[in-house]
Amino acid sequence: MLRAELGVGLTEAKAVADQVLAGAYTGTLPEVEYLARKLRAAGVDAVAARP
Repeated sequence: MLRAELGVGLTEAKAVADQVLAGAYTGTLPEVEYLARKLRAAGVDAVAARP
């Protein structure tokens, strides 16, 4: 899902996934909520939160 939504390769998608899992992925709240919705639709438990 990350590869398709972000238009990145496998290596970059893994790096983003690692950032997401570590709570270090940043973006605007609408951007992060959009990705969280897409992840939830793919079966991943995801929540967008402000630090």
